[in-house]
Amino acid sequence: QVQIAESGGGLVQPGGSLRLSCAASGSSFSILNMGWYRQALGKQRELVAGITSGGSTNYADSVKGRFTISRDNDKNTMYLQMNSLKSEDTAVYYCNVELRRYGVRNYYWGQGTQVTVSS
Repeated sequence: QVQIAESGGGLVQPGGSLRLSCAASGSSFSILNMGWYRQALGKQRELVAGITSGGSTNYADSVKGRFTISRDNDKNTMYLQMNSLKSEDTAVYYCNVELRRYGVRNYYWGQGTQVTVSS
């Protein structure tokens, strides 16, 4: 059994910062690629940032220079540091993890964490 748990969302004022965490737990797996997605009310889910097993990163244009994705392989955890937050960053943020378990690759989603940017 694999579980994905997110944390760190909340309410923040414009210009503020938040850090999201995503931890994978269970047994007999290795983590490949990881990513953060978000879905605003009435919009489609979109990729915010991704990080490969080798540490290469990519970002949506809308968050470049403001958000930083990272991972701690020893802790099976991924982070998203969000700075200079804007109202348009308001969304539910989801963690997506690609795992290899017993030779099979699968994608797992977290339950989502709400980020609200408002004064």
